[in-house]
Amino acid sequence: MAQDQAQPSRLVPAARNPARGTPRPKATTAKRVTLDRLLSKLGIASRSQAQEWIRAGRVRINQRLVRTPNIWVDWPDDVVSLDDQPIQQSPPRFILFHKPKGVVTTHQDEKGRQTIFDVLPPEMQRLHAVGRLDQATSGLLLLTNDSTLSSFLTDVRQQVPRLYLVTVRGEVTDETAQALLDGVHDQGEHLHCASVTIQKRSGRESHRAVTLTEGKNREIRRLFKVLGHEVTRLRRIQFGPFTLGDLQPGAWRELPIEAARAQLQLPPAETARVSQAKTNLLHKRAT
Repeated sequence: MAQDQAQPSRLVPAARNPARGTPRPKATTAKRVTLDRLLSKLGIASRSQAQEWIRAGRVRINQRLVRTPNIWVDWPDDVVSLDDQPIQQSPPRFILFHKPKGVVTTHQDEKGRQTIFDVLPPEMQRLHAVGRLDQATSGLLLLTNDSTLSSFLTDVRQQVPRLYLVTVRGEVTDETAQALLDGVHDQGEHLHCASVTIQKRSGRESHRAVTLTEGKNREIRRLFKVLGHEVTRLRRIQFGPFTLGDLQPGAWRELPIEAARAQLQLPPAETARVSQAKTNLLHKRAT
């Protein structure tokens, strides 16, 4: 059976010299995003779970059933429904959370492990994590439903620094520290640290402060493993301008969304919406 697919709307090109009184297209703040990514960004489900729901026929766009996870949505202009209940855009929030060791960064875990959303209050279920920390890593995890803000923080072109405290077995020599900066190849990827600072070292173990700017999967553990050291403790204490501070494991604090944007030197949310609206309007006029 053929899968249902929403048909893209056709836009009539604007006239070069519209007659007086001809209404101009209205600016829209809609953002094009794939359906599975939208459900994930809104914190409704993980991306893989969203894909399952869509294929199972639980999701509609503008009342039309769709079964294609990567179909494009103009959000929030399009009406997206899950089990016939329209999905609403929640007010933007930004949370600093001290992720405890032993919990996984996901909404639901197929292995039944405790997740960060088992620790956080129920009203935060609609937030998504900015990047991830693996199960054995603790420390600062940012959560938001502001996709523009999270995209900026995780964009490799922005080189947003993440600071970690690392404990490894054995003595990390100056030569090894230099190799961390120069980088190594592992599983087809070039891994490297932006900075490495000695805190304490001995023949038994070494303590280092390490800064990353790309956040590749398990990058620090893989780096040290290639260089012959096992990471025994890993904690993130800073992500961009945001710090862990005195937050205890499992604790969180909320930062006003405009304050978070200001620290990243991003425009206020309202200014960003107007700018996006102008961009969308110009795009429509050109098509």
